[in-house]
Amino acid sequence: MMNEFETRLKVLGGLMVVIIALLIARAGYLQVYRGDEYVRRSDGNRTRLVPTVASRGTFFDRNGQSIVENRPSFVVSLLPLTAPIQPEVITRLSVLLQVPREEIEAKVKAHTGYEPIRVKNDVGPELLTVIEEQSELYPGVIIEVQAVRDYLYKTQGAHILGYVSEISEAELERRKDEGYKTGDIIGQFGLERVYDQELRGVNGGELVEVDVTGKPVQILGQKEPVSGHDLYLTIDWRLQAATEKAVDDQLALIGAKAAAAVVMNPQTGEVLALVSRPAFDPNLFVHGISEKNWQAINENPYDPLDNKATTGEYPPGSTFKIVTGTAALSEEVVTPTEQILDTGVYWLGEKGNAGGEVLGWLDFTSALAHSDNYYFYEMGYRLGVDRLEKYARMFGLGEKTGINLPYESEGLVPSRAYKEKYLEDEWYDSETLDAAIGQGFNLVTPLQAAMVMGEIAANGQRFQPYLVSKIVDTEGNLVKAYTPKLLSALEVPDNVIRLVQQGLRDVTKEGTAAGVFGTNFPVDIAGKTGTAENSQGADHGWFVAYGPYSNPGIVVAVIVENGGFGSQSAVPIGKRILEAAFGLDGSVPVVSVPQKKQG
Repeated sequence: MMNEFETRLKVLGGLMVVIIALLIARAGYLQVYRGDEYVRRSDGNRTRLVPTVASRGTFFDRNGQSIVENRPSFVVSLLPLTAPIQPEVITRLSVLLQVPREEIEAKVKAHTGYEPIRVKNDVGPELLTVIEEQSELYPGVIIEVQAVRDYLYKTQGAHILGYVSEISEAELERRKDEGYKTGDIIGQFGLERVYDQELRGVNGGELVEVDVTGKPVQILGQKEPVSGHDLYLTIDWRLQAATEKAVDDQLALIGAKAAAAVVMNPQTGEVLALVSRPAFDPNLFVHGISEKNWQAINENPYDPLDNKATTGEYPPGSTFKIVTGTAALSEEVVTPTEQILDTGVYWLGEKGNAGGEVLGWLDFTSALAHSDNYYFYEMGYRLGVDRLEKYARMFGLGEKTGINLPYESEGLVPSRAYKEKYLEDEWYDSETLDAAIGQGFNLVTPLQAAMVMGEIAANGQRFQPYLVSKIVDTEGNLVKAYTPKLLSALEVPDNVIRLVQQGLRDVTKEGTAAGVFGTNFPVDIAGKTGTAENSQGADHGWFVAYGPYSNPGIVVAVIVENGGFGSQSAVPIGKRILEAAFGLDGSVPVVSVPQKKQG
């Protein structure tokens, strides 16, 4: 019996030795091997990093005029320090700030780390006073001072600049690897979106020591935020304003609701002005757009958020005759002096001019100046769709121009392959006639229309359009400069381009735009009108132009949706834009030109 007791005692003693050895080993492991880690955790329990959001970079026009800035704003945020945010705090905040409880809860649920959970931006002083005076009712609630976007000119240039808003959960999921976090303000449209990384800067913050209740005790360290880089645009803000006014006045005069205009330097690709109507105020999105304002935008049938200058696709109408004419002369299916008789109705398809107009005998330049359909039906028939497609693509149609704006459309070039693929049908000669005058399977954006006219102005050279000339840091140091980029050159004889230029010059002297420009306009202008048939309503009106004729420094493209004849709806807009660019309206010229010689 005694031996059995001694045996048990030895077993228990051995177990105790093993247990004590394990405890000592564990303590040694925790204190020695992982000691530094737990020291850091201990420090983490008494310190918190409270981030400070960096200001976004400023936008300037080509002359250094500030057009987008930042202003200080108070933000109510939640910062879970030592304990989760209590449900009753969320309820109080929801009532006080008039933010749905579900929205706050969703943000809290998605929150990770120690960054503040931003509940409402740009809060007024009366609400801040309530939170500060009743702080015991709002544990974990902090007030941040944050710079918010201020679009100084409201709707002006909205489709260029874009807007910012809080990142959505869906976008956060897609872009979390890029460093974005819940509550971040991010560019959602326009240049704000394209250059978001350059504009957003580097956040700073304060390392704060807190007590057991989570209240700050002292600031242990501070890192100043670094503001984002500034963008200098190619846009001339005065010309932008003049272009917008010209568009708005004409829309009001004729009762149309939508339009777009592009103004470029054909020798460089710099965009000097870009307008889309209707427009929107980017400031509405900065703090989260209200349901009322969103409904007004969303229910507008002309879609204010659509940048029609780069995403709108329209039949080019007679502006496409620039392409058809270039192809016909280059392929020598017609000579410059060959006379073709416009009898009123073309033999294939019984097609003719609008209103049944009959122009009689015409050579190339007179046909282009008067936009004769009969002549260009014949050019289309002689060329065939394959050669028409070849030259359209040579001009850069059917693909994006590469402008530094999001969501650009490609347009559509007429081709057998497209019809076979999407309609499973063969191509007909009558469709080639439609394509030759810019109808049928033929779509371009206003930017592409400006590009085509710019190529003729620049003697066949095609430059990539761009909107940002340089990026600089907060110290004024150059980060990146953008220079003209030559994309291609028309592979056509020089005399062909000169003939097209002559025909376009005659448009404003004796052709379809002469009623607006006439022979006394102080600067020589080349232009082309167009009227695009629209199956959904009234026709769209086009006008493309460049000047001065001898040394072009500006190209303009205008479209008025449902505006009817381009000579009546779009040409007056183009004329006013050119007047502003040349300083003929009494303003400072954007493009310096010699006066036109009289006689």
